[in-house]
Amino acid sequence: MKKKLSLILALVMMAGLILTSCGGTAKMTMGTGGVQGTYYAFGGVLGQYIKNNAGVEVNVVSTDGSKANIQGIDIGDYQLATVQSDVMAYAWAGTNSFADEGAIQSFRVIGGLYAEAVQLVTMDPAIKSVADLKGKNVSIGAPGSGVYFNAIDVLAAAGLTEEDINAQYQSFGDSTEALKDGKIDAAFIVAGAPTPAITELATTTDAYLVPIDGDIAAAVMANCPYYTVVTIPAGTYPKQEADVQTVTVKATLIVSASADENTVYEITKAIFDNASAIAAEHVKGAELSLENATSGMTAPFHKGAAKYFAEKGITVTAE
Repeated sequence: MKKKLSLILALVMMAGLILTSCGGTAKMTMGTGGVQGTYYAFGGVLGQYIKNNAGVEVNVVSTDGSKANIQGIDIGDYQLATVQSDVMAYAWAGTNSFADEGAIQSFRVIGGLYAEAVQLVTMDPAIKSVADLKGKNVSIGAPGSGVYFNAIDVLAAAGLTEEDINAQYQSFGDSTEALKDGKIDAAFIVAGAPTPAITELATTTDAYLVPIDGDIAAAVMANCPYYTVVTIPAGTYPKQEADVQTVTVKATLIVSASADENTVYEITKAIFDNASAIAAEHVKGAELSLENATSGMTAPFHKGAAKYFAEKGITVTAE
């Protein structure tokens, strides 16, 4: 009798496990950025493709951006997140915005997504270059944010420090509202172009982008190798009649290091096998490629993502 009861109990438990694995749906929360930024909108598109093709329910949430997303993965609030490649490098090494708390290495890379342009926006016709920011009211992002360090890097390349400007520490949305109200003269906004907050501003005002090029761009890249140059084509924003060159980091999708290998493989496949379809839904999808996904990463890939890229003939460092 005891043997029969044990057998029945074992069968019931096994059936329960099968039902959970076959009928259950994996769920993940994805940290993105502000609702007026590219992370949030693009994250929503990625979430749908992950759900439809990998069978993972993705709850896309608005956050304070890259650093908050890495911290969120570390404490278990998020399992997926979009982050700037430079902030990811800071976290892995425990430098810059992570210098006080130390390195965080509880995440892994799924892949690079698209260029995040360092966009310097103004409505002041006297501001034609970064050097013209001296003595001006300039929003440089929240203290310790990715935008903040990007702004400091660009200012330094132009021979300026934080003390040479009247620094304001504002989000994308607050920056554009402050520009509109005349409370600041310029703002650094780091996001994929076109950025909704800038598009909205340029639609109703004479806002324009200040180039970050020439010797300044060269100095930025010499000091910080994770930057590259990018051209924002004419017509990206209302009334933008000419190309604007600037520097860029890379938007990157990361995942908890503890995530299941096969689940991460399916998520990676769901995104990069459907790049063309994603591009039809969001302009940044046009930048999805195997090369963008695997180049310039400063932290190791998740083994599930590495398995996908290996099938495409690309070897990446994974842990």
